[in-house]
This record gives sequence, C-alpha cells and structure tokens, in this order.
Amino acid sequence: MTETKLNYIAGDWVAGSAEITNINPSDLSDVVGIFAQASGDQLETALDAARHAQAEWAAYGLERKQNVLMAIGNELMARAEELGTLLSREEGKPLAEGKGEVFRAGQFFTYFAAEVLRQIGDTADSTRDGIEVDVRREPVGVVAIISPWNFPTATASWKIAPALAFGNAVLWKPANVTPASAVALTEIIARQDIPKGLFNLVMGAGRDVGQRLVESPKVNAISFTGSVPVGKGIAAAAIQNLTKVQMEMGSKNALAVMDDADIDLAVTLALGGAFGGTGQKCTASSRLVVHQAVHDAFVAKLVAGAKAMKVGHALAEGTQIGPVVSEQQLNENLAYVAKGQAEGAELACGGGRVSRDTDGYFMSPGVFLNTTNDMTINREEMFAPLAAVIKVGSYDEALHVVNDTRFGLTSGIVTKSLARATHFRRNARTGCVMVNLATAGTDYHVPFGGRGDSSYGPREQGAYAAEFYTTVKTAYISSGSPE
Repeated sequence: MTETKLNYIAGDWVAGSAEITNINPSDLSDVVGIFAQASGDQLETALDAARHAQAEWAAYGLERKQNVLMAIGNELMARAEELGTLLSREEGKPLAEGKGEVFRAGQFFTYFAAEVLRQIGDTADSTRDGIEVDVRREPVGVVAIISPWNFPTATASWKIAPALAFGNAVLWKPANVTPASAVALTEIIARQDIPKGLFNLVMGAGRDVGQRLVESPKVNAISFTGSVPVGKGIAAAAIQNLTKVQMEMGSKNALAVMDDADIDLAVTLALGGAFGGTGQKCTASSRLVVHQAVHDAFVAKLVAGAKAMKVGHALAEGTQIGPVVSEQQLNENLAYVAKGQAEGAELACGGGRVSRDTDGYFMSPGVFLNTTNDMTINREEMFAPLAAVIKVGSYDEALHVVNDTRFGLTSGIVTKSLARATHFRRNARTGCVMVNLATAGTDYHVPFGGRGDSSYGPREQGAYAAEFYTTVKTAYISSGSPE
C-alpha cells in the first residue's frame, strides 16, 4: 500500500477529507503517490494558527530568522539531485531541468536569508522643529501563496522565501498536479526553528480550497501564479476584503530575429526558448518574429533542429523534451494545433502525440509557418511545445508585432546592431527584455514580472519583493526641548 502524504496544518501533519493519486506523465503506470486534500475546517485552523504564529515569528531576532532561511536553502541545494528527480518524475521536465530548478529554489532561500539583515529603514527631519521621522517596513501579516505546476519548487520558493524573510506567516496551496514536490519542500521547512503554525501546506482543488483561501478576511496578502481567468477571479474575491494581491499570469512572448542576426545563435535561442520545459513556461517564446531577409535560412535550421530534439521519459539520459504534464494539457495542445491549421498556418513539423517505450503524454515539438499575428495560435498562451514563425519586412514591423499582444511578460531580439538593441530594449512593452538571449531564463536577485494581462501588483524577486511582503510605517518622534 502507498502511504498517503498529508497536509501540514498548525504544526502537525494531518489527513484530509479526500485523496488524489499523482501519476508520472512519463509513465502512466507509475504512481508517484497519494496525497490528502484539505477540508474547509482545516483551512480555518491553519489561518487561525498562522495569525498567532506570525506575531511570534516577527519578534524573532534577525540572525535566528536568517539561520532558518539559510538552512532551508542549503538543504535544497544539497538534495538537488534527489528532489530534482522527484520533480521531474511528477512534472515531466527533463532531469537536468528538474535538478536545476531545485538548486535554484535553494538559492532563493539563501538570497532572502541575506535580505533578512538588509532590512534598513529611512530617517528624515520633519518640516516641524524638534521632530524626527523614522520610516520602516513591517510584515504584511498572513500571506496566501498559490503556486503553479510548471515550476512546482522554484516558483513556490521565490514566494515563500521573501514572505518568511520579511516576517510573515504562510498558507501555501500548491497545484494539485505536482503535490510531491510541495510535500518535499514542506518537510524541509517543517524541521526548522519556526513557531508552530507559521507555515501551512493546504493541498486541494483551486475551486474549493483555493477559493476559500482567497475569499478569507483572515488573509492579508495573496501571491498567485497561474492563468488570467483564475487571476481575475482571485482579484475580484480579494477586493471584497481589500486584500493585497500580486499576480503573475499569462504570456505570449516573442523573439525578434533581425536581418543582421547570427542565424545559428538565433536558432539555438528559439529552440531553447520555445521548447525547453516542453514549452510549459510563462517565459517561452511561442512567437518567432523573423525578418524576411533571413527568414528562409532561419526556418530551415529551426525545423531541422526541432526534428532532431529528443522527446522521451523525463528521467532518461539524453531527453531534451519530456512529456506534457497531463492528459488535459495534451488535449488542449492538440486542439491548438488543429486550430492553427484551420486558420491557415502550415505545420512544418511535429505537433502530434508520439509513442515511446512507456505510456506517457509525449508530444513532438511543432513549428508553424506562414502565420499572422492575428491567428489564435499567436494571440493565446498555449503552454505547449509549439512555436509560430511570423515573417516581417523591417525592424519597425517586428517591434510592432512584438508589442501587438494583450500580454507583456518577456520579449527578445537577436541583432548585432547596438542601436537596434537599445531601441528595442527601450520600446518593447514587456516587463523583461532579452538581447541576444532566449526569452526564457531570469536571475533570482532582480525583479521579475510583466505588463498588461501578464502581471498585476508589485514585482516578484530581488529587493523589489519587499514592496509586496511588507507594509510601510512612518513614525514621528518629538525630541522635546533640550532645556
């Protein structure tokens, strides 16, 4: 019998009101585990415990808090191979990516461990004589974290680490598709020197546990990564309690390849950006905007490169593209392939389900040609190993196409021109801009986020995280007369 993995609520591991079975998308006969689903009553218990624990945690000494975060980060990095293997097994990304994600998650915690000691306020003289002003940041309170399945450890960590570093309590609802990684991270956090109830893992369906969580007046802030429709629903619920929100949502990122581009570099960036992680990244470059002067040469190498990519079991040596995360996601991807062809796009390669030695949700990387920016495949986020080439006649047209979207997370340009690169960097309407780099891939010590429908609220990561996880207090102090 497989042992059921439990929720972590108010300092205890507890069974839930129901259970789900987690299946390996690389091998549907492989049961990763059985996971408890939290009940509404358990959620209320967690919320009440978090509020009491937060006050205790905020009063911890700085070095005591720093030691907790450093220990979490160091253990994640030390166990990157073990936990990365578990991550790849349940999510489907190639093993190297799984191990890299866990190691990066550890870096988030060690970075914010250092930030614990950098919480320095401001002072000023008042406009009134004999009065000084002290400005500092304080914890926002109880933070609800709702994280996605595509980066089950890293995305959660870049939310949990700053929440704890700035003195908050956490209720974490991970994606139900990847609960094993959530339990593994929680086990590490639960062993640390933290107050009982400070950190809570509440696994469950978004429509149930997630909805009750975002509607609760006991939550002070909500950090969410997921789809635009769900994000809008969270915002609507949060406003009823004036709860602070931070949301990273959809994207439709474009990589512009100019007539002076290094074609081999451009192809490498496009293949990695579009198909890395099976295209299941919010930073994936699903639109390839290519200057007509290099279009044919670029397309020939792109299609050849896509055909050569090895699709297989996430844990198998040499796998470059693992399975799609679930049957539902695979069906959605195949529907986009059909939609693209129905609207006139040419499918140059891939885009179909493929068979391997094990029964899994494998899909070959697909490249669409002869597309226009008004096609559905270029308007909606597909979250699939699919890329569409859009031919343009000039740099100005390329920039217009890049910006012609309701999203605005990342964009990139491949060019040897400093003038073009500078103009693009200043005029691309995205939160992150890449020059001669793939649209996917960001650092942990600088802000991350987008514009338009991609993001709402303060930025994530780096020192900018303080904007969301803290609230500012301004104090006025009268020194009185020196006589």
